[in-house]
Amino acid sequence: MPDTTAILWFRCDLRLADNPALNAAVEAGHRVQPVFVLDDRSPGEWRPGGAQRWWLHHALHALAADLEAHGAALVLRSGPTEDAIAKLVAETGAAAVYWNRLYEPWANDRDARIKTKLKDQGVAAESFNARLLFEPWTPKTGNGDPYKVYTPFWKALQKLGPPPRPLSAPARIPAAPAVDSERLDDWTLLPGTPRSKEPDWAGGLRDSWTPGEAGARDRLERFLDDWLAAYDAARNRPDKPGTSRLSPHLHFGEIGPRQVWHAVRHRMDAAGIDGAAQAYLSELGWREFSYHLLYWWPDLPEVTWKDNFRRFPWAEDAAGLRAWTRGETGYPIVDAGMRELTAIGWMHNRVRMIVGSFLVKDLLLHWREGERWFWDTLVDADLASNSASWQWIAGCGADAAPYFRIFNPVTQGQKFDPEGAYVRHWVPELAALPDRYLHAPWTAPATVLRDAGVSLGRTYPEPIVDHKAARQRALDAFQSIKQG
Repeated sequence: MPDTTAILWFRCDLRLADNPALNAAVEAGHRVQPVFVLDDRSPGEWRPGGAQRWWLHHALHALAADLEAHGAALVLRSGPTEDAIAKLVAETGAAAVYWNRLYEPWANDRDARIKTKLKDQGVAAESFNARLLFEPWTPKTGNGDPYKVYTPFWKALQKLGPPPRPLSAPARIPAAPAVDSERLDDWTLLPGTPRSKEPDWAGGLRDSWTPGEAGARDRLERFLDDWLAAYDAARNRPDKPGTSRLSPHLHFGEIGPRQVWHAVRHRMDAAGIDGAAQAYLSELGWREFSYHLLYWWPDLPEVTWKDNFRRFPWAEDAAGLRAWTRGETGYPIVDAGMRELTAIGWMHNRVRMIVGSFLVKDLLLHWREGERWFWDTLVDADLASNSASWQWIAGCGADAAPYFRIFNPVTQGQKFDPEGAYVRHWVPELAALPDRYLHAPWTAPATVLRDAGVSLGRTYPEPIVDHKAARQRALDAFQSIKQG
């Protein structure tokens, strides 16, 4: 057995189970030195936002405890990653560096440079896939081109067969000799708040989430037990806990998509819930599709995907943007979603589509305004999913929703929050309104508003736009780019 040290470089794979880089390092017989590098320079504007930093603090705390229980110690370093890894290699005399791949464009470029430098120095460098079911370059059309439409992509992905079965965590991790580590608390990840500046922001996250591998496993088990069978029917209801809420755990790699896939398939086969389970697996497919797009079109987060939309006459509306971010648009389902985001760093997927449509179509604001806000406030902010989803709702992305599909925030609320539980929870000033008027309070008679303690323009805002007029304005704008 070689008496050598290997560096295990953690990134968005903060787990021990189904971690191929970890397994490879242990199986090669190395003493393993785990490291996490906080690098705010390499990602540029895509460095972790406020909500992600809160999660990262707690996720690293959990990872350090898990590693300690398996015999190893997590080392923390900050600064440019290339410098940090080179320094740690020199300190430890490492013979190899192992990591699991990222697919963001800035990470691809940086990691390629690091791998080249390590090999030039005679240090082995190996990377693995722990983030996706399959590599983003694997599914291709019959012509060998990347996919631009989800349905054929999903069919091609399914033809590849089941993804590899997840790996078990090593029973023991041989520890490398101790080296210096920075202190997690010195990174001040917790005091930073998103631009909402809500005083109870961190408390809301703390009460809603359990970062770490154990929290991810528990979240998955509860979803499988309580909601998988009803997923197809319940997933569009923000008033019900019918979704898995695994997205932040998947983003930080506290659980891997192969683990989720095989757990769902096992439950599907055992319980005979094929339809609901397939609906959930297709959502994992959408995640894969987003990474496929980002890999082949690396400017997806910054550049409008469809050429004609680069001429779109987006509006300038600082007041509208401010009202949207604060959940003060006067449309209850929109405001409920934005306040949920502020409070717990997350928003139900159906409501994400509603608030997204409102921003880019009712307010006619550029999709990048929403992308930036979500990046700073979502605990699951993921470059591939965030950019692909905002371009999808704006009508300018791959396989996008047709631009003329403009969600009506009133009818969306009535359909997906029919008893008003979601709105009443997040917009409590409207809680006493009857269901009939809850999603359109401006239609309520004065006596009903008075009895409910609602004063439009004072206790709750008037609508900042008229949806019918805003819809027509959006359609006119779309017609203008169609005509060249």
